[in-house]
Amino acid sequence: MLGSHCQFFNKIPTIKLQDDLASLLGAFEDGVIEYSYLDSVKSAGHSCPTVLGAYLMTLKGLEALYENEIPKRGEIIVEFKEAQNLGVAGVIGNVIMNITGATTTNGFKGLAGKYDRNHLMKFEKDINGANVRFTRIDTLKSVDVFYDASSIKPHEDMNFLMQKSLQGNATNEEKKEFAKLWQKRVEDISNNINEVIKIDIKE
Repeated sequence: MLGSHCQFFNKIPTIKLQDDLASLLGAFEDGVIEYSYLDSVKSAGHSCPTVLGAYLMTLKGLEALYENEIPKRGEIIVEFKEAQNLGVAGVIGNVIMNITGATTTNGFKGLAGKYDRNHLMKFEKDINGANVRFTRIDTLKSVDVFYDASSIKPHEDMNFLMQKSLQGNATNEEKKEFAKLWQKRVEDISNNINEVIKIDIKE
């Protein structure tokens, strides 16, 4: 059951894509798949500024990349500046992989030479300092996406309560308060999408 302070998940816009493989194999009508932030939280196992950032970068990046078209899942190249095992790059990559279908070498190998999802996600790329670059395979149009939530400050008690919780010294009430404040910051970030996400379109 969703936590009482996580109801805002349902207010975050969803991401709709069309996947020819899903259509071929009959998983979704016309291959149209709709992802929510809750789907990403379930996959990651938690909600945090990094998971939200990955979701929002995908949301806004695909909006800019496809404009009035529905994005084509499995036909998008995803590039990162960091190595996969550095910092939170792997976490962000997993969130974006689930939405776009792009993988490194561990994804679907395809059917009869079609629908191969491997080598669509790349790390350690020169992408002008962006957090992630999305590129359409069909047109080669790309967008660089920047995510910076540093302007959205946490409650002054959050870090103190986090330390107490991690050290095992927090009371049950303090643990509940920490969880509430943690998700409040995530919610605040979700309410300021245009402040934390910047897009640079490469035609």
